[in-house]
Amino acid sequence: MAQDPSGRFVIRSKIWLEDPEGEVVFGLGRYRMLDAIERVGSLQSAARELNMSYRAIWCRVRASEKRLGKELVVRAGRGSQLTPFAQQLMKQFNRLQTLVNKESDDIFETLITDFLP
Repeated sequence: MAQDPSGRFVIRSKIWLEDPEGEVVFGLGRYRMLDAIERVGSLQSAARELNMSYRAIWCRVRASEKRLGKELVVRAGRGSQLTPFAQQLMKQFNRLQTLVNKESDDIFETLITDFLP
């Protein structure tokens, strides 16, 4: 647990999707990559923005595509764009992250804070 500037404790959690072999399929890091690709329109520009190599982003995106059995990024002229599946995956991941954070905060407020000074 961390503390926010007001001195209160806050819950932090991290979620990701794994395949049956325990390999990461999707999580916050891949979400950020896809978000950058969508905003800037290319893997190269996304890599630059995220201070990553093109190869690092390309390999992670391709690994996720292989594990999911679906394309996430397609060529679009001289750039790239997200597939409708990738956009839906991001939307659902964001929804799940929001629900987990809210539920964690609610549980923390009602159960744990009673035991703290």
